[in-house]
Amino acid sequence: MSEPSASGARYNSMPDKVFDVCNIVFMVCLMIVTLYPFVNMLAVSFNDANDSIRGGIYLWPRLWTLENYDYIFSEASIYQATLISVLRTVLGTVISVFCTAMLAYTLTRPDFVLRKFLSMAFIFTMYFSGGLIPGYLLIKGLGLTNSFWVYILPAVIGVFNLIVIRSFIEGLPEGLLESARIDGAGEFATFLQIVLPLTIPALATVSLFVAVGQWNSWFDVFLYNSSNENLSTLQYELQKILQTTNTSATSAADQFASAQGNVTFVTPTSIRATMTIIASIPIILVYPFLQKYFVKGLTVGGVKG
Repeated sequence: MSEPSASGARYNSMPDKVFDVCNIVFMVCLMIVTLYPFVNMLAVSFNDANDSIRGGIYLWPRLWTLENYDYIFSEASIYQATLISVLRTVLGTVISVFCTAMLAYTLTRPDFVLRKFLSMAFIFTMYFSGGLIPGYLLIKGLGLTNSFWVYILPAVIGVFNLIVIRSFIEGLPEGLLESARIDGAGEFATFLQIVLPLTIPALATVSLFVAVGQWNSWFDVFLYNSSNENLSTLQYELQKILQTTNTSATSAADQFASAQGNVTFVTPTSIRATMTIIASIPIILVYPFLQKYFVKGLTVGGVKG
């Protein structure tokens, strides 16, 4: 019978076993801490609002109901707002990622004389901004208020995303780009046919960042399009529903009537939980498709070489 190798003996030693057990316990605890808030929100959203006031809802609804979701989806504006949110997320992500990648490629070209100046100018905007009022005046002066494009154009270039994609492109073999130029490809053709396919991990990572930001955004709707209901987004409508629920009167007579089944009774807690689930599900569904690119794009794009 062969003797176990030295490396195998070290791997099966007591300190290694203790480390494995501690690592597994730590990861399980981390998973529970991460998942519990979402599962708790899911349970509260499907639980009767009157019963949720008592507390004690943890992982499973005590009294199942769909009244919380019926209350939110009974608002006619929700469906139009959802369409606008989906449209701004898709268009905003595609346009932003493409323009950011094109600018990142430009800033990696050593023959572009303004690349250092522009790089410093973009980085400067990460730490200093004009402020809320100058920003509003700029958007108004450009004629973007009460317009769908106010969701897209101001967020076309994200400086952090620019740095991630630029670092990724700088790590590509220069020989691939040189061979494309030898074959007669111009800069734009090189960017489309060589750079974009090779930077898919970084693009997928940035796409997730941009999509989450566009989907969750509501403050720009409040600033620029609050008077135009046709351009309202899902997040803004949910926020208005929550405000209405918070400020509505919940007298003892109303609660008694709801207990008798005459009216639907909801609470800010139940509506907040339902809103969280509705707003989170689309991103949760998209994330698995980008997960295989996410780690590689973030680590390789964050470190040159």
